[in-house]
Amino acid sequence: MSNLKTSHPVIQVSGIRKTYGRTVAVDEVSFEVNDGEIFGLIGPNGAGKTTTMECVEGIRKPDRGTISVLGLDPFRQVYKLQERIGVQLQQAQLQKRIKVWEAVDLWASLYRKKSVDGERLLEQLGLIDKRDAWFMNLSGGQKQRLFIALALINDPEVVFLDELTTGLDPQARRAIWELVRGIRERGKTVFLTTHLMEEAERLCDRVAIIEHGRIIDIDTPQRLVARHCPERTVVLDTDDASAEERFRAIPRVESVVRSDLQFTIRGQGDDLVTEVIHCLSENRIRVTDFRMIVPSLEDVFLKLTGHSIRD
Repeated sequence: MSNLKTSHPVIQVSGIRKTYGRTVAVDEVSFEVNDGEIFGLIGPNGAGKTTTMECVEGIRKPDRGTISVLGLDPFRQVYKLQERIGVQLQQAQLQKRIKVWEAVDLWASLYRKKSVDGERLLEQLGLIDKRDAWFMNLSGGQKQRLFIALALINDPEVVFLDELTTGLDPQARRAIWELVRGIRERGKTVFLTTHLMEEAERLCDRVAIIEHGRIIDIDTPQRLVARHCPERTVVLDTDDASAEERFRAIPRVESVVRSDLQFTIRGQGDDLVTEVIHCLSENRIRVTDFRMIVPSLEDVFLKLTGHSIRD
């Protein structure tokens, strides 16, 4: 993870609002993205993620509020900014019958500054053997790799990725995650949107949770989990007759549920697991199975919004 303390913001968004008729898509949204971090805007479809990102990229103009990217105004200094950012395309923006190398060449020609070596980029993204393939014949994962290549062609300082792995199988998704980590390792800043909580948890240094156009909370995934879901659960199997009574005596244990030989012990804070292990060794309780259930970003989302991301 990048060291967030010493970095400075490359994106500053302050109080932006965007409405379409009576629909408020983005409502008083403020956040900062630090240099060299992967920052995720997370929330369900229709929460305002894409609209927010398009405002930051300079594609849409907010009704009010201010945005600064690399010290530039995305609307007044749009051409200066475009030279320094990389934006992931959506599928509809490429012709079906364009070859991979042609797309890379075309994109490179759009920038005034010397672009990165397209062939090398295709090699790094595992697309070199597809350089002569038509776009329409690529798999979902290969198309997303090409979109990443096109977003990186001008060697940008900030890269924008919108719902990057939606519709990909788990293997392709993990490969794309590796590529995104690689972008950060080159010293670039990544601003992404996703409705996949595992993706946010695995990739992002910090996340902003957005729902109904408003940001609910911003922090590292770990701190969000610690703040909103401090409960911990230990599930273990034992045939020790005295176990239940011993477990109930553990400090900070809130409930012990027994089902045959299996016990589910719930309590608050990271100490819970240590306390359970201490209790087992102190009382010489023999255990045949032991596992810990730690809350995730999905649980945080559920707690903060009252519904699952999938609802």
